[in-house]
Amino acid sequence: MRHRNATSAAKKSIATIKVGFNASHDVAIIGGGIGGLTAALAFARTGANVTVYEQAAAISEVGAGLQITPNGARALHGLGLETALSRAGLPAAAVVPSDALTGRMIARFDLTRQNPVYRFLHRADLIGLLAQACADHGVQIVLNARIAAVAADGSFDAGAGRVAPSLTVGADGLHSILRPVLNGADAPFFTGQVAWRAIIPAQQADPVARIWMAPGRHVVTYPLPGDRLNIVAVQERDTWAAEGWHHTDDPAYLRAAFADCAPVVRDMLEQVEVTKLWGLFRHPVADHWHGTNTALLGDAAHPTLPFLAQGANLAIEDAYVLARCCDKKADLAQALQAYQTARRPRVARAIAAANANARNYHLPGLQRKIAHTGLKALGKIAPDAFINRLGWLYNQDVTSSSV
Repeated sequence: MRHRNATSAAKKSIATIKVGFNASHDVAIIGGGIGGLTAALAFARTGANVTVYEQAAAISEVGAGLQITPNGARALHGLGLETALSRAGLPAAAVVPSDALTGRMIARFDLTRQNPVYRFLHRADLIGLLAQACADHGVQIVLNARIAAVAADGSFDAGAGRVAPSLTVGADGLHSILRPVLNGADAPFFTGQVAWRAIIPAQQADPVARIWMAPGRHVVTYPLPGDRLNIVAVQERDTWAAEGWHHTDDPAYLRAAFADCAPVVRDMLEQVEVTKLWGLFRHPVADHWHGTNTALLGDAAHPTLPFLAQGANLAIEDAYVLARCCDKKADLAQALQAYQTARRPRVARAIAAANANARNYHLPGLQRKIAHTGLKALGKIAPDAFINRLGWLYNQDVTSSSV
């Protein structure tokens, strides 16, 4: 797949604000994941010359689903991807907290009135539609680009000589090479939790996100296009596992962790043939999201635990806001500071909420009984309250926010 040249018609359709930094500047994005490709598209649509540097041999993502919540969807719609997103994802009907030990539903909280639509996607499908949009807008993607270091001025060696862009964006995830340049060495700590992820066949699965809760552990399941069910299972334990998605584990260990759960949970896990295990580490939100002509976004700036379904959504928001700030301000230093000022407080709040969910899903004994009783009552008396408490998160519209 070539991504270098857009058609002249596509290029002329882009509404460029010529006073902004983006116009005719070179932007290098390190990392071809969801955040990096979203940023590439956002910058390209405002007139920048964009190159993505990806260390892998292909732009791809395997093995996991994700949830695009309304806040993330608004940014993708703002980048012209509404139709592609609707084709790639399944509309979500509800969130269903459930008791993993008994298999009983505790409550059901409606998602059908969310606008834009709350969707379940496979990561590879989102990567694919972003990559296609980038190609349509003239983004160049350089594969097999193994960048060992980025200098303070944003320059780096991508294997074919030194590159010195007008702006270098680190969208390179947990192990970002740019983050320590701006913030020094990171000090993550093990949360005492590990997670497995897997996908199993599932025909006609209900379009809901189920949270199967048990003392010290939980499982989240939701359907994906193609009659599949995405599984993320989390267990508290003293021994840690390496951080990252790519560590294969024996499914027998996953099944053993939930062996005392209801048959419906055990039967799902019996179908798992391949699973990945990773340790959950908590990283501080970066103090410095930018340098003179460098910026961080997504997990490179704020690694997020998977307990609020916001990792991809926050990265998408970051990408949109960063490109918009640079488009509205001719001075890059002002643009980058505006970006950090706009994003850091919101991201910190979302991460705190995710951390709280990690505790609430795993309550033991009497605490668990009280919490489940409260959820059941909430579902009957005020069913919208559960979702409305996340209004600050889901109702955000980065496409209309002022800078």
